[in-house]
Amino acid sequence: MESVGILGGTGPAGRGVALRMASSGYNVVMGSRDAERAHSVAAQMTVRGDGSVRGDTNEGAAQCDVVVVATPFDSAVSTVSALRASLAGKVVISMVNALSRESREMVPLYPSRGSMAAQIAHALPESQIVGAFHHLPASMMEDLDSGLDADVVIFSDHANARDHVAEMVDSMPGLRAVVAGSMSLASPVEAFTAVCISVNMRHKAHSYVKLAGLHH
Repeated sequence: MESVGILGGTGPAGRGVALRMASSGYNVVMGSRDAERAHSVAAQMTVRGDGSVRGDTNEGAAQCDVVVVATPFDSAVSTVSALRASLAGKVVISMVNALSRESREMVPLYPSRGSMAAQIAHALPESQIVGAFHHLPASMMEDLDSGLDADVVIFSDHANARDHVAEMVDSMPGLRAVVAGSMSLASPVEAFTAVCISVNMRHKAHSYVKLAGLHH
């Protein structure tokens, strides 16, 4: 089974993806700028299934077969740029959203290239960037008994990489992959995360995206 590295993996979003990836059999390396923190967070996770989670630096996580970017949006480009050589030739999954909290809701920010996935793709010209995991409530992702039954919208300009990530997502408990299309869709997919979080804040809920009418 492939190894999966998660850059900035100790935050709530990264932890949920790490746990569900490991529970579907992947060996996950949770990266952080602070290796001690990564070790301690990984040690507290209870994985079901045949996979594993261990902590390391972001540099260590970048050595894995597939790498997920789960850092805060304002440090994503600097983080991946420093790891460009390690990430060359690999599938890199961006789950980064540029959002700002304004009073009681989240609003989307639009980076200069229109999306964080496009910013990361520009910083990593030799990697295959795929967008996924944007609309998921972190608390439900981290709880394998939460009953989560969510769709994960996937986009990329690299069809093979996109299909590969879709297979990974479909293997993860509680998730279904929905391939949407190319990187042109990155901006609306990322921006919609602000809607999801704002709805959850307003209704004190943990709602998520489910697309009806699809037949797999």
